Amino acid sequence: MTNPHDIIIKPVVTEQSMTEMGNKTYTFVVAKSANKTEIKKAVEKIFDVKVERVNTLNYDGKTKRMGRTVGKTASFKKAVVKLAADSKDIEFFTGM
Repeated sequence: MTNPHDIIIKPVVTEQSMTEMGNKTYTFVVAKSANKTEIKKAVEKIFDVKVERVNTLNYDGKTKRMGRTVGKTASFKKAVVKLAADSKDIEFFTGM
C-alpha cells in the first residue's frame, strides 16, 4: 500500500470549501491515480476520522496566454470528503 501522504496532496482553501466545513465536508487535492477507496482510507488514517462518502472531480489544465507565449495550467484531481455524523472534525482546519 502506498503512503497516505502521497495520496492527499493539499487541502483546498476557498470560501465555498470553508463554509462546507460546518457540514463536515472537506475538500482536498489528491493524486490523479488515486481512486475513492484509496482516498477514503488515506483521510481516515491521516486525520483519524470516519469517512461517510467521497466524491471526486478531474480538472483539465486550461490554456493560458502571456503575450504570444502560450502555456497550460496544471491538471489535477479534487476530492470532496463527507465525514460521518459521529466523527470528530479535522483539527487542521479549525481556527482558520
